[in-house]
Amino acid sequence: MMKTMILLLIAYLLGSIPSGLWIGHVFFHKNIREYGSGNIGTTNTFRVLGKQAGIAVFIVDFLKGTLAVLLPIWLHAEGLSPVVFGLVAVLGHTFPIFAQFKGGKAVATSAGMLMGFAPLFCLYLIVIFAVTLYMTSMVSLSSVIGAILGMLGALLFPSIGFLIDGYDLVFTLVVLFLGSFVIVRHKENIERILKKEENLVPWGLNLTKQHAKS
Repeated sequence: MMKTMILLLIAYLLGSIPSGLWIGHVFFHKNIREYGSGNIGTTNTFRVLGKQAGIAVFIVDFLKGTLAVLLPIWLHAEGLSPVVFGLVAVLGHTFPIFAQFKGGKAVATSAGMLMGFAPLFCLYLIVIFAVTLYMTSMVSLSSVIGAILGMLGALLFPSIGFLIDGYDLVFTLVVLFLGSFVIVRHKENIERILKKEENLVPWGLNLTKQHAKS
């Protein structure tokens, strides 16, 4: 029990590492919260600090979720599913103790959690994300669509043996929660998309004809 509690704390602290905020301060002498959307996640880091910084932030945030899932497996912690530790890391990423509990939108760390526990399912969602991003030029919409299809996949795929072998109640509930959480965290983005005012990345087809701001 003590091992489990310690690992849950470690998972939260891992998730709480505000990579975008720290990389901005250390290497660029910028508070990323004062630029762009003000978010400390991957997308705003790309926009404000550039490609290399954005890639670094994505890798760190992704690995936070993966490590949180793998640690209880490696250390043989019993009593809780590894995805619970991944969920705690995602909550740490979103409400980080090291950044006044104001964190990212949970996408990269959630993907990392899936990679650690259900890699084929994660790769499927990465493909969905990439295709949607190319068609729409919007990270936000790609994240929301990935969340929706992730929830549907967690509910339907086990019944046909596609990518997920059998139903795992805890995994299904965590995916449903995180998918809903990602959508809620993108509420303002969804409002801008409906107004055709969402920020775009300089890649893809912009099929919805948003008015690019960056």
